[in-house]
Amino acid sequence: MNDKIAIIYWSGTGNTEVMAQNVQKGIESAGGESDIFSVSSFDIGNIDNYSKLALGCPAMGEEVLEESEFQPFYDSIKGNLSGKKVVLFGSYDWGDGEWMRIWQDDISSSGASLVKDGLITNLAPDDKAADECKSLGEALLKA
Repeated sequence: MNDKIAIIYWSGTGNTEVMAQNVQKGIESAGGESDIFSVSSFDIGNIDNYSKLALGCPAMGEEVLEESEFQPFYDSIKGNLSGKKVVLFGSYDWGDGEWMRIWQDDISSSGASLVKDGLITNLAPDDKAADECKSLGEALLKA
């Protein structure tokens, strides 16, 4: 397996999509390449072509992953995460990031290696959050 990177995200309002684009910019500015997909356009059969994943999903409802598209996608790839290097990101409106802490624990228990703590931003990413996304992408590239 090579060091191919996939950035896979779900975004309802566009905030998490902007975060995904900034993760990709961070990878590219550090000299790497990545493939970026909305969750609905990613072919699950290709998951093993990637050794590194950046997964993005906002907090929904009671601080959970988006349930109609992202959660089923995540459940379907969870068995293939062992040995992969992963970063997580997403936006939220309220709460304290509980969904991200739960997701991080779940990623770790799948056998994947979490490169950095999950990155969360309140609503639309500002310049600071955009820079944090770029740093997250760079960390994934170098992991």
